[in-house]
Amino acid sequence: MSLFNIGEKAYLMLENGQIFEGRSFGAKGTVIGEVVFTTGITGYQETLTDPSYYGQIVTQTFPLIGNYGVNSEDAESEKSYVSGYIAREWCNAPSNFRCEGNIDDFLKKHNIIGIHNIDTRQLTRIIREAGVMNGVITTENIFDKKDELMEKIKAFSVKNAVKSVSDTKIHIYKPKEPNETKYRVVLFDFGYKRNIRRELIKRNCEVIVVPANTKASFIKEANPNGIMFSNGPGDPAENTEIIENIREIQKLNIPIFGICLGHQLMALANGAKTEKLKYGHRGANQPVIDLESGLTYVTSQNHGYAVIGDSIDPKIGHVSHINANDKTCEGIRYTAVNARTVQFHPEAHGGPLDTAYLFDEFVETMKRERD
Repeated sequence: MSLFNIGEKAYLMLENGQIFEGRSFGAKGTVIGEVVFTTGITGYQETLTDPSYYGQIVTQTFPLIGNYGVNSEDAESEKSYVSGYIAREWCNAPSNFRCEGNIDDFLKKHNIIGIHNIDTRQLTRIIREAGVMNGVITTENIFDKKDELMEKIKAFSVKNAVKSVSDTKIHIYKPKEPNETKYRVVLFDFGYKRNIRRELIKRNCEVIVVPANTKASFIKEANPNGIMFSNGPGDPAENTEIIENIREIQKLNIPIFGICLGHQLMALANGAKTEKLKYGHRGANQPVIDLESGLTYVTSQNHGYAVIGDSIDPKIGHVSHINANDKTCEGIRYTAVNARTVQFHPEAHGGPLDTAYLFDEFVETMKRERD
């Protein structure tokens, strides 16, 4: 059943002045954010609950979203962090044995304003050509307040992103059977996805999830076998306190594994630089070349910034992975400190499992250090 004519009118206006008229789904109202696109065919619930999308209006390039519904198990966090949501068409009759509801109700529950029945292919082309830009979704008549909204769009920027998504409390998670615990890992919550925690627990790790600004002194007292720097949202360079913390934490010589934002922050802490990409890498089909093995992997990614590979001091480390499309840095193996980091998501819940072996390598590193 087509939903093209269901829902009140809704509008998307971009920073370049272009207006798309569609239909409303999810919550109603007005929201401003950075308009991005993701190419995932599945995994829309993981996208909606990934804290890395904080401050962003997410466009799904796949034309039909919601056909297997939503459930309580696949969420990557407690809530949805996207600012707004854009789809070509959504399915109101999802079919899956795990389905517990439809995507429209999910968006309403989390107060996310959505728009459908617009040409998402044209929108994606605009972003690819011009780069990511700010925009607004509204269920009100946009022509009544176009100038006012345009001022707000141009003034918008994603700020204090990590502080906005990181939990301020410490949480401890253990394998189901206590005697199965072999390693202790401190996981820094920069906006982490739950599947990072699941992958560690699956490998017999006790996981201590700590706030983003946790000091090296706490880590030393916790005496973990390993440290995980998680994914998260926003401009990595704005996190000056965290970057300074990392400089102290790496002196503990405890094995470190960084993912996405954690990869970027680790690089900044070691003198490298980051840059904002034209439209970023978002989706479950990003090709990455492992320079050490020569193999190419299909990866899940969600980032708008990247480490500048040439800015890495050869005395500190070297680029281990690159993006097969634009050759940007996708991984760093450090030699001066006990660490390796990757830009993509090896935990990839709702995506390919090609690079899950990196968790095994992390566990092997912890085992060697412990023994």
